Amino acid sequence: MTSSKRHGRCLCGAVTFKITGKLRNVLVCHCSQCRRSSGHLWAATAAPVEAIEIDCQNTLSWYRSSSKAKRGFCRRCGSSLFWQLDGSTSMSVAAGSLDVPTGLSTQEHIYCDDASDYYTVNADELIRMGTETVIE
Repeated sequence: MTSSKRHGRCLCGAVTFKITGKLRNVLVCHCSQCRRSSGHLWAATAAPVEAIEIDCQNTLSWYRSSSKAKRGFCRRCGSSLFWQLDGSTSMSVAAGSLDVPTGLSTQEHIYCDDASDYYTVNADELIRMGTETVIE
């Protein structure tokens, strides 16, 4: 984890945010929901909800992607920005939406058994969790 103040935004800049405090290192999710919402895989950090200040100019929309979680995106440019499990005190934030330098590193790959057939999850020495149940 790294601690400081980080800024991020969507592609068009209509949704901006600031995160104060510690961020979890990046998890790379290969589940089918993350692949469909992002176009490939979902690389995300996370922070406590109260540490995230969002300025959205009324362009942040939430999509209930399962019975247990929702995803936040910019309705102007379509950028996938957030994921939150119901009842959780933390929220996942798209690592690619953060301004650099992030000070983060990739921690592990998750839901590897659900990865698509057009790529192989073997690019590094990180932990690969492949037998977890996908949240649906």
